[in-house]
Amino acid sequence: MVGPSLTPSERDVASRRLQAGFVGLVGISGALIAVQAGGSLSIITAGFVAGLALGIVLLWFLLRWWAEFLPSPRNDR
Repeated sequence: MVGPSLTPSERDVASRRLQAGFVGLVGISGALIAVQAGGSLSIITAGFVAGLALGIVLLWFLLRWWAEFLPSPRNDR
């Protein structure tokens, strides 16, 4: 039988994990930039927290942008 390999609940879990991974990756990137610049522990922590905040904002933007391509009744697609 041909059909989706993931149930809707499994797809939701996978989507949440992907979103958390994306935000975490941006956060770690901010911390690594602070390490590369030779920052102290407080600067590295601030870079990580700022990276997490930026990751959340980027994720929000990407999800809103991606929603424009999904079919919806109001877009008549």
